[in-house]
Amino acid sequence: MAYTRIHAIKSTVTKAVAYICNPDKTEQQLLVDSFGCSPETAKHDFDYALSRTKQSDKNQAYHLIQSFAKGEVSHEEAHRIGIELADKLLSGKYSYVVATHTDKGHPHNHIIFCAADNIDHKKYNACKKSYYHIRQLSDELCKEHGLSIIEPSGRKGKKYVQWKAEQEGTSWKKRLQEDIDECIKIAKSYEDFLRLIKEKGYTVTGEKIGDPHSKYIKFTAPGQERPVRGSFRNFGAGYTKEEIKDRIENPEKWQNKEQTVQEPNTTEAPKQKSRIKIPKKDILTRTSASRTLIDTSGEKFQNSPGLQHWASVKNLKTAAASYAAADNLSELQKQIDKKTTEAKSARTELVELEHQMKKVSELLLYAEQYRDNKPFQEKYKKSKDPDRYLRMHETQLILYDVK
Repeated sequence: MAYTRIHAIKSTVTKAVAYICNPDKTEQQLLVDSFGCSPETAKHDFDYALSRTKQSDKNQAYHLIQSFAKGEVSHEEAHRIGIELADKLLSGKYSYVVATHTDKGHPHNHIIFCAADNIDHKKYNACKKSYYHIRQLSDELCKEHGLSIIEPSGRKGKKYVQWKAEQEGTSWKKRLQEDIDECIKIAKSYEDFLRLIKEKGYTVTGEKIGDPHSKYIKFTAPGQERPVRGSFRNFGAGYTKEEIKDRIENPEKWQNKEQTVQEPNTTEAPKQKSRIKIPKKDILTRTSASRTLIDTSGEKFQNSPGLQHWASVKNLKTAAASYAAADNLSELQKQIDKKTTEAKSARTELVELEHQMKKVSELLLYAEQYRDNKPFQEKYKKSKDPDRYLRMHETQLILYDVK
């Protein structure tokens, strides 16, 4: 499984790239790759792309971090996943540097990419929807590489610092949650629960149910100054004082509740409109001779539970029709094997085309930079004060010289 987060870089591109490419963290830079730039000239390449956009916000680049669970993936495979994530997310339009760090207990990728693309000269739109898209792509890659993913549940996402602490076994909030769960299991009543949790050293306030002056029960751990509310925001469902009482009195009601931890994230999925419009272009057509399942991995389906439910029902009906059309199980298996082979072949061709497009896109970028910066090189050669000219046009001369 992988945790992802992203933040903007407004003025420290050089320092950020130098940090992620630190030889001590990247096996002497063996785990460093780039597209449309080099780590040494990333700032100049980014400046070139930014100079061609008309948008005026201050974001120069974005720093994306992808962290994996401890012991689940090798450093080399984590690096390959990082490159694949950058390629899928940026579609060969944005220059980027990918570095995989190995100095911690778990491998993690750092991806720094330019805020402006090299093709349309538009800036990357960082918003809730785009972040949700990053999470989706990361999950898809984890599945492709045989890694686990963090399944959605009713729990609210966590901040990175809390998730990281839990991975290292140091989160006091996680310990509080475990202590609450333990006390609920053995408590005979709500009052008994309060006694048990206090015996563990916690200070409890606001515990009276129905108190109009205290909506939430609050727990203060030993050594902590600030209390933590028993709320959905902090722990998910089941931790308000009313829910704690209900869990004690009706354990069978809560037994089947999902207890899987939600993927740590700093943003929720985009809210959906009440009416669901089925995009015709995303629905594969069918004829009486052949029926095709709807691909529900697209963003529109992932962002709309209602639309995904509709597609799932449709796929079940299609699968049932295919089964009914088959004379026997062996004929059905032949159809499945044929479609599987066709899908693998199409996937292989698509990957090869993506690699070719990536190479062509990079060549076009370098050719464009060479054309645009060649006049600066010619003027530099003719300049009466080359040192001064170099200081004034350092970026253009570096881009011309290194390509």
